[in-house]
Amino acid sequence: MKKILALALSLCMVLALGVTAFADGPSANLTMGTGGEAGTYYAFGGVLSNYLGQNSDVKVNVVSSGGSAANITGIVVDGIFDLATVQSDVMTYAYNGTNTFADVGAMSDFRVLGGLYAETVQIVTCNPDIKSVADLKGKSVCVGDVGSGTYFNTVDILAAYDMTIDDVKPVYQSFGDSTDSLKNGKIDAALLTAGAPTTAVVDLATSNSVYLVSIDDEHMEKLLEACPWYASYTIPAGTYKGFDEDAVTVTVKATLICSASLEDDVAYSIVSMIYDNAEAIAELHSKGAELSLEFATEGIAVPFAKGAARYYAEHGIEVDTVD
Repeated sequence: MKKILALALSLCMVLALGVTAFADGPSANLTMGTGGEAGTYYAFGGVLSNYLGQNSDVKVNVVSSGGSAANITGIVVDGIFDLATVQSDVMTYAYNGTNTFADVGAMSDFRVLGGLYAETVQIVTCNPDIKSVADLKGKSVCVGDVGSGTYFNTVDILAAYDMTIDDVKPVYQSFGDSTDSLKNGKIDAALLTAGAPTTAVVDLATSNSVYLVSIDDEHMEKLLEACPWYASYTIPAGTYKGFDEDAVTVTVKATLICSASLEDDVAYSIVSMIYDNAEAIAELHSKGAELSLEFATEGIAVPFAKGAARYYAEHGIEVDTVD
């Protein structure tokens, strides 16, 4: 009986220690900028927010936004976001003050927490006669929200075909609005940069025939030479209803960033909660299956938060930080 009581007491002490450890963990109330409500940023951001809220003392309020550039501005300039999901190419432009950020200058007061999943540039149309990027010339094309990552991707892809935004009739809309416009015949095509399948396109395909335009080999080579931050990617047939052939396009990396002022312990808690529980998160959203330490850290050209770097170092991966 004494042994049983001693064992029970030991078990209670272990449980008590576990509860205490959780209670003593860092707490924070944060706001995360994502993207349009019909996009993957918003949906996956909600999953991460819920998981963190249920399993740690870090509470995250997810809000929709105009996308990558707006999110970086929201952190660095406006101070309305603590966290954000952004494209890896756009955050590199912003941090270095290059490309589309050349006029406004570098925005360097943010840090990386980790890469999340591959973002696919999808060129969507309901017109079977649009078979090439070149066929977009003179057409009404949604190029994403103003300042969104999709807009920058559109500029790069058109340039590979010796075209500019002025060669199309640009429409600036969110994912959901652009697919509604496709459904109603108000635009000819739309570019969407998001994890495939994308909710807005899935919904469109339930009522309309959907076609994805490929980037041909010649122009793919030209694009990758000019913009090495892209990688070639094949969207497989069957991704969307009625979509019965592969489409070749490019990807960038959806990345979770934070304010440079985020406390190290909070950054550590967020990163460890996400990457230690990738399998559980994958059960909540398909993009969780792409979470890995390698994907989180490879090909990142912006410094990491020190709390995140501490977590990766514990797993044998060194990443760049700044003082």
